[in-house]
Amino acid sequence: MAKPGAILKHGRQHGQHAVRRLWLFSGTGDGPALARDLLEQGWQLRVSLVREPLSHAYPDDPRLELQVGSLGGSAALVEALAQARRQQRPFRALIDATHPFACRISRELAEGCAIAALPLLVLERPVAAALAPVPELRWLDDLAALQTLDLVGRRLLLAIGARQLGEAVRLSAGALHHVRVLPRPQALQQALAAGLRLERIACLHPDPAGGGGIEAALVERWGIDTIVARQSGPPMEVLWRRIAAAHCCQLVLLRQPAGSRGLGQGRAQLLDQLASLYS
Repeated sequence: MAKPGAILKHGRQHGQHAVRRLWLFSGTGDGPALARDLLEQGWQLRVSLVREPLSHAYPDDPRLELQVGSLGGSAALVEALAQARRQQRPFRALIDATHPFACRISRELAEGCAIAALPLLVLERPVAAALAPVPELRWLDDLAALQTLDLVGRRLLLAIGARQLGEAVRLSAGALHHVRVLPRPQALQQALAAGLRLERIACLHPDPAGGGGIEAALVERWGIDTIVARQSGPPMEVLWRRIAAAHCCQLVLLRQPAGSRGLGQGRAQLLDQLASLYS
């Protein structure tokens, strides 16, 4: 996520004294809408993102400052918070709206906020378990449980990100593997290192807003009968549920890591808390 000085675009300064200021760490789905809500509440925002292309979804507002890059650990966060205080522009709270499976960054945010004695609010994505029922749905507590499934001869689509591809391929030996990864050189390299052939790798940005047409076309073209995805909530979990049901695929969902992000709350609840506690 963001390091001090990795500012992509910076909002207008409002003098040297503290104002209503928040630091939002966001994943790919929740950040833009939440940022707009916070701006409407009158907050100034610093938003930290992993990759620059994600910044284009955010509003062009003088009160919003974007940073792109790695956080650099909890110590770097503590120093950045201290620097903001020295500049008399402290943050009133930090919001963790990262991906539910981004365990490391969530842990670093919790550690840094505890040291700096800064409130940390965790955004909880809605649970999609009651949405888009899938006739053949399997739940796994972790990726290691993949080896308990009989996947020999199955045409398997791995939609779990690039980092764990090698392990997933090893745990599902005998399947015909296909993957959907983000269009980044590192992701492609990880897919190739896992033993995937180029014709079974799709590098693309997910487009749940477009109805998942590209993902559905891949499932049909590759003849996929089993999809492995993550319990990430809307929008991507909903998309994979819908595609699996429409194409009669088995859907295997990896459960969210238990307690990895602390006690969370929905967007409306989070906004109400900010409005009442930091007004």
